[in-house]
Amino acid sequence: MSPATPNASSLLGHRQRILVTGGAGFIGGAVVRRLLSDSDAIVFNLDKMGYASDLTSIEAVLSELPNEGVGRHHLQRVDLSDAAAVEAAVREADPDLVMHLAAESHVDRSISGPGVFIESNVTGTYNLLQAVRAHYERLSGSRQEDFRLHHISTDEVFGSLGAEGRFSETTPYDPRSPYSASKAASDHLVQAWHHTYGLPVVLTNCSNNYGPWQFPEKLIPVVTLKAAAREPIPLYGDGLNVRDWLYVEDHVDALLLAACQGEPGRSYCVGGHGEATNKQVVNRICAELDQLNANNAPHADLITPVTDRPGHDRRYAIDPSRISSELGWQPRHSVEEGLAATVRWYIDHQDWCQQVRARASYSGERLGLTPQ
Repeated sequence: MSPATPNASSLLGHRQRILVTGGAGFIGGAVVRRLLSDSDAIVFNLDKMGYASDLTSIEAVLSELPNEGVGRHHLQRVDLSDAAAVEAAVREADPDLVMHLAAESHVDRSISGPGVFIESNVTGTYNLLQAVRAHYERLSGSRQEDFRLHHISTDEVFGSLGAEGRFSETTPYDPRSPYSASKAASDHLVQAWHHTYGLPVVLTNCSNNYGPWQFPEKLIPVVTLKAAAREPIPLYGDGLNVRDWLYVEDHVDALLLAACQGEPGRSYCVGGHGEATNKQVVNRICAELDQLNANNAPHADLITPVTDRPGHDRRYAIDPSRISSELGWQPRHSVEEGLAATVRWYIDHQDWCQQVRARASYSGERLGLTPQ
């Protein structure tokens, strides 16, 4: 029997005003959809509406709510690098819970343009911490007692593993890319605001997320769309880099548990028990497409080795024992189940993929080849 889906309404309790940063992104959008469909909370969605931001999935959920969800979702089009705008947005939201997911997250883009990652992930997190700290100090009674800032981060801050072992909450930080270095800096800032100013924070570090509605520049959507179009499928290096794959809805389960029941000042590692090499993932996608479109099989013939990414970490893997034992979290989807569902979703939503790529002026080309 698979684990039950955590009930958002029960977890939130009296927390009714939720501020989600990056709520128009891939993981943030999944969080917003869950809050809207599984609770009565009012969601303030702070997002700069950058190239990977999209509200299509949220609008679909709102359309199915009574009165089309009027008053339930408030988009705050704000760049976290603008301190005054962030302060105003926090005041407007008056939140009982802040879930901080806004971040530049594509490693290849961080190689060719690291500056925006520092501005968004480091300076942006600092601006949010200052605004939320002022908000927290204005609260009183049960609202202050129940308040949390949940900072969502990545396992990439821990660097690269060898053939053995897994990342845990006690693993030393050892970031290797501009992206992971910027996220490591933001993690340290959040912990510092907890220890220095008493801000009640919870941190989570997750493995590679995948699932529907992900901007098609990451491995799984890129491979799926290129294979479906009978284009060469790029495979970095020898393809033996290992990642721990986490289905996005399982991650949302973990985020809600950590945000609402996690111990302030504590961090939780979230992994999907889904280790696989990039080569294995690509081959599984091709096998799924062979079943969906036998006329074009075998899709694996399209796999084309390309030059490896600079500083490409060899292996990530997470030990999620703490969040499992303390908060009762378990992933509900195996990699095989989640990957099959994801491939089918992208095949059925190629129009959406074309629209968001066109809006972002991204045609599926490789990024991050030349550091500048």
